This record gives sequence, structure tokens and C-alpha cells, in this order.
Amino acid sequence: MWCDNCLLLLPLRGGAIAWGVIMFLYSLAGGIFLLNWGEYLFFVFPEWQIYGGIGIGVAVAAALSILALSNRSYIWTRVCKFIWPFVIVICAVRAIIMIVELQRGKDKIQWECENGGQLWTDSAEAGYGGSASFPTGFCTTGFSSIYAAFIVGLLVDLAFQMYMFFLVWRFQKRLEHYQNMKARLPSCLTDRMDLSMPRGRRSESELARAASVDRGR
Repeated sequence: MWCDNCLLLLPLRGGAIAWGVIMFLYSLAGGIFLLNWGEYLFFVFPEWQIYGGIGIGVAVAAALSILALSNRSYIWTRVCKFIWPFVIVICAVRAIIMIVELQRGKDKIQWECENGGQLWTDSAEAGYGGSASFPTGFCTTGFSSIYAAFIVGLLVDLAFQMYMFFLVWRFQKRLEHYQNMKARLPSCLTDRMDLSMPRGRRSESELARAASVDRGR
């Protein structure tokens, strides 16, 4: 028994594209933040650049998934399905290391806040600081709030990635199911549908007709 809507919060293709857009935006923003201000939170060079680069990589994976879904490309959907498990594992390892390193640098972050957002002395002497200053909002909220926000954000990010992988996998299976259904239809019916349907709507409408014919059998 095939279920086209099992475990879906939104319509498959449109919902997956919307999910990918959300992931692209917050991953890009997070990666840029870590690249610009990560030296205030992490103190071993170049760990904040690695963390930010991984965030940019997640944004790229989300963008590829959006393009694959938008074009209904079976090949690129399979490529994205292959990429996401590696991305999830890398981000899970990154999350663990980031949480541990944040806890280890707790005293240094508090020192930075107590000294007007200055960069930690050793980092400043090593030349890690850039033109951007430490956002004052982080100091007003306190380290415990920052730490909790990072943990929650990293866990939510992993959940979003796993669900994106599930959506890409489901869309690939729907394309395969559609192709199998189409192969079982009479050629005259498939030719008639190809001529009469607008190109952008053929796959979904043909799938529905194929399913109805299959149930009639």
C-alpha cells in the first residue's frame, strides 16, 4: 500500500521547497554570524571559520534541494538524497564540539562582556579580531542564555536537516512511483496526456490518473 502523504506536514513538493528556503536563510545567516563574530565565542583558531563554513555548506545543500524540487529533476533529487546524510553527520559532530567548546570558554566570554565587548587578550594578540565588535545583546542576556540558545538552535537545525532529507527521499520515491505507474499505462493514454497537459503540471496529473487506473484494475 503506497501512501503519498504519510508523515508530511505540508504538501510534498511545495512544502519541501518552503522547508528548504527556511533552512537556506537561517543556515546562511548563522554561517555569516560565525565567520564575522565567532572569534568572540570560540578561542582556538580556526574553529569558528570551520563552523561558519559548515553553515554555508548546509545553505548550499538546501539551495540544491530547492532547485532539484523546483525542476522535478530525478537525477538532482538523488544527488541531494546522497548529500544530506553526510551533512547531518558532519553537523551533529559540529554541534557536539561547539557545545563543549562554548562551555570551556565560558570564563573568557564573561571577561569579554565585563570589559566592554573586547576580544579575549590572547586572541587579540594573535590577530584574530576583525573590524566587527562583539554584539552587546549577547552580554546583556548572559552566558547561560547564550549557551541554552546555542544548544536549542543546534538541535533544531539537526531536526530540520533530518526532515529535509526525509522530504527529498519521499519526493524521489514519488518520482519513481510515477514512472512505474506510467510504464503500466497504455501508450495511447500516455501520449494523449503528454499532448494535452501543460508541461509544468504533467507529472502530478499523470500520477493521479495512473493511480486511478491502477485501482480500477
